Amino acid sequence: MSKSIITISREFGSGGRYIGRQLAARLGIAFYDKDIIARVAEDTGFSEEFIEKKGEYSPVKNMFAYAFVGRDSSGMSIDDYVYQAQQKIILDIAQKESCVIVGRCSDYILREREDVLNVFIYGEIPEKITRVCDLYGKTPSEAKAMMKDMDKKRSINYQYYTDQIWGNRANYALSLNSSALGYGTCIDILSAIARK
Repeated sequence: MSKSIITISREFGSGGRYIGRQLAARLGIAFYDKDIIARVAEDTGFSEEFIEKKGEYSPVKNMFAYAFVGRDSSGMSIDDYVYQAQQKIILDIAQKESCVIVGRCSDYILREREDVLNVFIYGEIPEKITRVCDLYGKTPSEAKAMMKDMDKKRSINYQYYTDQIWGNRANYALSLNSSALGYGTCIDILSAIARK
């Protein structure tokens, strides 16, 4: 396999996590998402719930507000410690095995490796709303607000730690519209590329 590590960044509600899990199963390689949360929690001593909120989502509503996040005498915030622990674990995983990694700035963290395929999964708003309503029991208006909030928090977190724009096609080898293609076709495409 020429690309032994696949990172998947995704819009909330696009099915990126599902696509990643199914892709890993098809390729017979490890899948990392919530497992990283558990490992970061173990390494830092913070709860998994805390890590889930801090590991991929900004605690603030804009980049400017990061300047006011509490920091210790070394200038590090709790978010910085979580990011560093997450980065160490992702680098360690990539060194040890072929895998699919969802989110957590993994595309940026692994940017210097030649065996990585960075993918962005996005979708059309109506399909994403339907998916969020089904998965989380939300009304359409609640789903739309949730999607906006989650994507904004991911975007700010990503920009803060990578100095890159989340979702910018220049950061990924491939961007796939899961609404237009369907999950199965996305999995077929990524599987074919990974095995090429």
